[in-house]
Amino acid sequence: MSAAVATLHERTSVFVLAQNRLLREALSRILDKKTDLSVTGACDFSPLSLVQIIEAGPDILVIDAFTAQGASKEFLREIQQNVPQLRIVVIGLDNDEQTFMNLMREGVLGFVLTDASATEVATAVRAVARGEAVCPAQLSKALFLYAARQLNQIPSFQVKTRLGFTSREQQLVELLARGLTNKEIANELRLANQTVRNHVHRMLRKVGASDRLAVVEICRMNGLPV
Repeated sequence: MSAAVATLHERTSVFVLAQNRLLREALSRILDKKTDLSVTGACDFSPLSLVQIIEAGPDILVIDAFTAQGASKEFLREIQQNVPQLRIVVIGLDNDEQTFMNLMREGVLGFVLTDASATEVATAVRAVARGEAVCPAQLSKALFLYAARQLNQIPSFQVKTRLGFTSREQQLVELLARGLTNKEIANELRLANQTVRNHVHRMLRKVGASDRLAVVEICRMNGLPV
């Protein structure tokens, strides 16, 4: 096998999905000029996009933020299900934490902000192709906060499995810890007084507690942050 053929097979294949034709064509030319990257397709978002991407079978899908936000969750998931090796890089992202988090939940591994250069886009593509994740410094805080929230949910899962508390009952634990009465809890959660009374009664029975404060203490012992 010649060196030229070997190099071709080693190139990371990229598909560009962008609504703006000028962006799509410019980005395709820039990336295809890189010796380690090969643009195997490009198109705008349409009912045919999914088929085109699946047929191209790229390693990396570069998608502009506008298109990524407009595409359904099912669209992104179906692409990844049909092209197992595919990894997604979103470019042109504003410093928008909510959009960032939504796309991250859908499996996007690379993010490039609006003011990024062509070199930074290529660098992000290479990093994601190596199995790394790319997160702009401006959005790192949101990522750390998300990780912290996920860790805090682990005790809740333990309480559910060990004590049998439902999500609503776990929610009540914090309110009981604050010393709220059934009526106050009902007002805060917009529930009927009898509904809250029934929840509390079931919680007492599940943990074998004699009063509300004992429920709170048992939850603390089981790792629930209250």
